[in-house]
Formats: sequence, C-alpha cells, structure tokens
Amino acid sequence: MNPLAASLQLPVDAFLRYLKVERQLSPLTQLSYAHQLQALMLLAQSIGVSEWTSLDAAAVRMLAVRSKRAGLQSASLALRLSSLRSFLDWLVSQGVLNANPAKGIHTPRSGRHLPKNIDVDEMNQLLDIDLNDPLAVRDRAMLETMYGAGLRLSELVGLDCRHIDLAAGEIWVMGKGSKERKLPLGRTAVTWLQHWLAIRELFEPEDDAIFLSNQGRRISPRNVQKRFAEWGVKQGVNSHIHPHKLRHSFATHMLESSGDLRAVQELLGHANLTTTQIYTHLDFQHLAKVYDAAHPRAKRGKS
Repeated sequence: MNPLAASLQLPVDAFLRYLKVERQLSPLTQLSYAHQLQALMLLAQSIGVSEWTSLDAAAVRMLAVRSKRAGLQSASLALRLSSLRSFLDWLVSQGVLNANPAKGIHTPRSGRHLPKNIDVDEMNQLLDIDLNDPLAVRDRAMLETMYGAGLRLSELVGLDCRHIDLAAGEIWVMGKGSKERKLPLGRTAVTWLQHWLAIRELFEPEDDAIFLSNQGRRISPRNVQKRFAEWGVKQGVNSHIHPHKLRHSFATHMLESSGDLRAVQELLGHANLTTTQIYTHLDFQHLAKVYDAAHPRAKRGKS
C-alpha cells in the first residue's frame, strides 16, 4: 500500500471495524459500506485528495459529479453520499475532522420508475443455488415460484398448501381487491416446491402456510426481501434482487417470448391493459412492430 492510499484506507478500515464490532450491522450492510467507500477512495485519489482532512464541500461535490459521470443513477448516488456522510460523521466523533463537509450536499430526487428486469442469464445465475441446508431449499422454492408465476410479494407469502396442485402444475393466489386467479406453474417451480414440501415439517408449521420462517410461522414479507437480497449478493448478480424485480422480469420475459399482452395481463392479475403496458415499459415502436406483424390489414406496401 503506497502512502497516498494508506492515508485514505486506514481510517476506512477503522470505520468498518467500528460498524462490525460496535454497531453490529448486518454483513450485507457492512459490505455495502465497504463497496461505496472503496469507490470513494479511488475517486478521491483521482481528484488529488490525499487524506480525509483535506476534503472540503467542493471536493465532495466533485466526487458526486465523477460518480454521476461514471453512470451512477440517482438512488445509487444517494447511497454513496449517505455512506460518505456516515463515515465523515464518525471521523468528526473521533476528533479527526472539525466538521462534516458532506453535510447539506444532497442528490436530486429521482422520479418514480419501474425496476429494471433481470436478464435470463442473470436469472439462471441467481437460481443456481447450492442447496446445502433446508433454508436454501425453501429460498430456491420461493424464488422459483415467484419468478415462475409472476407473483406479487403479498401473494407469495399468502400461499397455503391448499392453494397448490403440483400434479396439475397450478396454483391459486389472492390478488389485489381480493380477486382470486389460477395460474400455471412451470416444471422447475413444481420440482422445487416438491423438494421444499418434503422437508417443510422439519420447521414444525403452526398453520397451512407453504413458506415458513425458522420459527414455523408464515414467513414475513420483510424476511423474503432480506433473503432475496442476500442471495443476489451470494450469487454474484450485478443488480439488487428484490421480489418486485422478479415479477417484473417474469412479465418482461413472457412478453418478449410471446408478444401476447393480453395473456401477460391475465397472468399478472392487472385490472386493465394500460397497467401492463406501463409495467413492461412497452413503447409505441414495440407496439407498432407487433401490430404490423399480426394485423391482417397492417401490411404496408413498399414504395
């Protein structure tokens, strides 16, 4: 480690030890801080900052600008600056800094947007889980079921054993507005549900819920979100994994393969087609292409 890197790295190492030992943050949160601060150290060196005590508000703004130019979106940029503020707050508490130069510097709010879907290769990478314990089997079954049927998170955790017919490859879910719908389930999802149901009794279930927590109770939505995010990191998937992204990917992949917007609408349980169009971020060019290919009077002659 050269002297320039050491003057930045050593305080960061001490901060990360503080997060682990004193704050006792989750490994996932510690990893996020380490990732963001590593990126910030490289950027700091690139703008000539040799130690944290020389960082001022102008330099913090430059770090934000460089991060934005590198392709960081608003949410990721906000996370990076939040990590920097926390680190600099800690340096203030240690007497290294007199004030936090990142205070008051915020990123612009991003508009509400739909999550990016996971491509098929990444989905296969995510689902290639090393099944070495019952919880891994449960999680694989949840991932396969959510992606295999395009479920909402509430629909996944609300599943009871009586809602599935593995022989027929079908499940029944209760959607928004208490509307029930029957959905097909692919062979892979059926296989992993069979694996999970074969060991489900080990958790001493309290009720008919399919997916259980360690305590034998119906798994909570927060627990599902946490487990999916952890698997995304473990499997080396580039994008953050959360339940809604799996539903979105299901819709996108189904539409790309079939082009049948109405069928995808039914599978997702959307009340109207407009919602499905927005959800799968269709644009007019795509719709026009489908129309031209399918409508008997849409064939355009060449001039």
